[in-house]
Amino acid sequence: MPGKRPSLKKSINKRWLKIALFCLSSLTLISWDRVTKDLAKEHLKDKPAYSYLHDSFRLQYVENTGAAMSLADDLPKKTSFWLLGIIPLGFLIFLLVYTIKKSRTLSPGKLFAFSLIFAGGIGNILDRLLYDRHVTDFMNVGILNFRTGIFNFADVWITSGIIYLFFFHRQADKNQKPPSAFLQRS
Repeated sequence: MPGKRPSLKKSINKRWLKIALFCLSSLTLISWDRVTKDLAKEHLKDKPAYSYLHDSFRLQYVENTGAAMSLADDLPKKTSFWLLGIIPLGFLIFLLVYTIKKSRTLSPGKLFAFSLIFAGGIGNILDRLLYDRHVTDFMNVGILNFRTGIFNFADVWITSGIIYLFFFHRQADKNQKPPSAFLQRS
């Protein structure tokens, strides 16, 4: 069937383009995270916090051995290695494989959300594995006494990806038509 070949070729090219964009965006985001953490170590370590916009934004260096807001930072080293390093790495490998396998059917938005989550996770896991569980955090936002925990760009990527997926699924659910059986009255 000569008429179907261009469609198959176009589909394969589109799939590889999506995979390439996922990989390129992930590498770019991981690099951004890595560079900013290195800059924070160089310019913020052992110095007082820098405050901007009437103390709404702070740059302050900390090393975190726990999860978000130092949750579980008192775990034994071996437990922390597995719980905060290897298990999340397994999840991220699963996410990578899933994204590659499903790339043909994933929308560009969902693909980018997965890229954000993957890049953020890898960015923090690299710190955990390379720097003896210490993740570099350096940003803090807030108003008066209401403040976030200190975070990094990897945290921003993960949070943004999750928020986008939540929004994307809500939009998809709103746009989905209900089954016709529910529309008919008995």
